[in-house]
Amino acid sequence: MSDGIFTLDAEIRTDLGKGASRRLRHAGKVPAVLYGANKEAVSLTLIHNKLFRAQAFEAFYSHVLTLNIGKEKVEVLVKDMQRHAFKPIVMHLDFLRIDAKKALQTNVPLHFINETKADSIKLNGGHAEHHMVDVEVSCLPADLPEFIEVDLQNIELDQTIHLTDLVLPKGVSLVELNKGEEHDLAVVTVKLAKGPKVADDSEDDAEAAPAV
Repeated sequence: MSDGIFTLDAEIRTDLGKGASRRLRHAGKVPAVLYGANKEAVSLTLIHNKLFRAQAFEAFYSHVLTLNIGKEKVEVLVKDMQRHAFKPIVMHLDFLRIDAKKALQTNVPLHFINETKADSIKLNGGHAEHHMVDVEVSCLPADLPEFIEVDLQNIELDQTIHLTDLVLPKGVSLVELNKGEEHDLAVVTVKLAKGPKVADDSEDDAEAAPAV
């Protein structure tokens, strides 16, 4: 993925309100707000087309982005994005300023790999039940991973992979586990796939017997 996807140009917005936001969207721009790091919130506008291309990448939501606001470069995370109900349009964005020296908390996606290579699935009729698709991590911005891999190649039938089984990058911890051992949640379980229900022979015979 190009580093250019992680850099967006933004302008400070002074014309506020619903009417102003509507005019911006008609002009191919997206209203946004930047807040956090004990600084005042700033209203922004971004070019829709570049933003729309960037948000199509999964990493856009879990990567530290750079906003070019005039001559200032601001490192941010996407905290919320509103889309149009049925049109391919981004309606609004919330950006959170980050401090390079302070740990942040954000969700990153899980990538389940080697699922089709697992004997429990490939040979023994198992199927994977995914209990979560992302996890909340705590780390410094420089250590933030784009995703965390969950390797299923050696998982067995009726086995569950928990949060404590995940291999985390250096400097990264899981927010749930920081709360205590009782928060060691299930991530994925492989269970025997259920086949179609087979009708009982006695029931078939009873249905086939003529009425007396």
